[in-house]
Amino acid sequence: MSKRLLSGGHLSRSVTAAIRPIEPFRFRAFSAYTRCCTDGVYQELTAMRTRTPFIEAFKKQQDPQGRKDAAPVPSEKVERDVSPKFMSESYHKVILPLARDLWLLDSYINSSGHIRLGTIFMDLDALAGVIAYKHTGDSVMTVTAAVDRITLKAPLKEICDLELSGQVTFATGRSSMEVSIRVAKAPEEGNTVEEDDVLMTCAFTMVSLDPATKKPVAISPLKTTTPEERYIFAEGERNYNAKRAASKLALRKQTPNDLESDLIHALWLQQLSWHDPNHPSRKPSNAITMASTQIQTVQIMQPQYRNRHNFMIFGGFLLKSTFELAFTCASSISHTRPTFIALDPSTFENPVPVGSVLYLTATVAYSDSPLLEGDGRFGGKKVSREGWSRVQIRVDSKVKNVEHEEGGAKPTGVFNYTFEVKRDIKVIPETYAQFMMFLDARRRCLALEKGQDGEGEKGGVME
Repeated sequence: MSKRLLSGGHLSRSVTAAIRPIEPFRFRAFSAYTRCCTDGVYQELTAMRTRTPFIEAFKKQQDPQGRKDAAPVPSEKVERDVSPKFMSESYHKVILPLARDLWLLDSYINSSGHIRLGTIFMDLDALAGVIAYKHTGDSVMTVTAAVDRITLKAPLKEICDLELSGQVTFATGRSSMEVSIRVAKAPEEGNTVEEDDVLMTCAFTMVSLDPATKKPVAISPLKTTTPEERYIFAEGERNYNAKRAASKLALRKQTPNDLESDLIHALWLQQLSWHDPNHPSRKPSNAITMASTQIQTVQIMQPQYRNRHNFMIFGGFLLKSTFELAFTCASSISHTRPTFIALDPSTFENPVPVGSVLYLTATVAYSDSPLLEGDGRFGGKKVSREGWSRVQIRVDSKVKNVEHEEGGAKPTGVFNYTFEVKRDIKVIPETYAQFMMFLDARRRCLALEKGQDGEGEKGGVME
C-alpha cells in the first residue's frame, strides 16, 4: 500500500478525503469599514479626539525631559489668526451608518434593541469639539463648559443611518462660543435633510483656554452674510444673555422669591398635617420622599475615555454616564421605561482627571404632579398625560483622587434630565437642601413649559 502511495497509484475515496489539503484559516471581517479600537464614539470622531497613544503620553509625563519637551506653548508665543470667520468654515457633518454596519450598531444598541441615547450624547460632545477646533485652530485648548440644551424633536421609528451636523452659531471674539448640532435621519445621496427628519437638536458652550496657563483666550468672532445667519446669530445672543440673567438668579446667589418662599411654607405645613392624627389629610399613596429616590455610582476613570489632551476625561463620557444613571433612577421609582424629554442647561465645573474616582448621585428633584391639590397660587400645570408624570432627575457629580485624601472631593458638574414616566408620582422634599433642589427643578420645568413648541412626539427606538 505504501509503495502504491509513493508511486502515485490510485487512492480510495476515503483516503483521498483524509489527505485533502487543509484550507487556509479565514479571518472574519467584522465590518466593511476600516475599524479601530473605540470607546463607544464613532471612530471618525475618536480619531480626531485622541491624537497620541496613551502609553506614549504617559511615558513623557513620567520622564522629566519628556515633560519639558511636551510642555504646551503659551498662546501669546504662537501667531494666531483671530480675524472674523464665516459660520460655514466650522461646519462639519458625520454619517453614522447604523443600518448598513451592524457591527458598528453593536456599539450603539441596548438590550431592548433601541439606540442608546447616552452613546449618541458622547458623539455629540465629540463633534462639538471637532467643530470648535475648526473655528479656533489647534493652538488653543478648547473644552466643553456647558450643555445648553438637548431636546428630542421627533421619535426614531426604526434603525437607520444618522447624520450628525453642526457649526459655530455664536461667537463675539471672547473666549466662548456656541456650537449648535442636530441629529437627523441620513438622507439619500445627493439630497438634503428635511425638517421632518430632524430627530434631536442641541447646543454646547465651548471655551478656549491658553494651553500653558489654562486661562481664557480670545477667539475669532463670527461674521454673518445672510438673513438666516443673522437670525441664528441673534438667537445665540439671546441664549447667551438668558444664561447670564439666569445665573444671577440662581439659588446659590439669591434667596427664593416671595412666591417660592410661600410654596416652601405651604409644603411644610401640609407635611405636618399628614402626621397630625387630628387632621383628616394623609400622605397620598403615590407620594415618595426625595431622599428615597437617590441612587449612586462610583467608578474609576480610565484613559480610554480621555480627551485630546490625554490626561482628562472628555465631556461626552460624563454625559453618557449621567444620562444612563438618570434613566435608571427614573425607572426605579416608576417601575416603567422612562421616555427622555430633554437635557436642561448643565455645566461642567471642574475637569475629571484620568485615574480619579467619579461619584455620581441621581435624585428625583421634581414632578409635575402637584403636592398641593387644588391650590393654583403657585403656578405650574401638569403637562403630562393622565396617569403619567414628567419628572426632573438631577445628577450631581464629584471627583476624588484614588487615594481619597481628606477634603479632596471636587464638584465636576450638575446635570438635569427630564423624563416622562407612566406613573403618577409626587415628590416630597423634607430638608432645606432638598427644598432648594425642588425649587431649582421646578424653575426648569416651568421654563420647559414655556418652550413646548420645540418638542415633538416622544418615544421611538432611541432611549
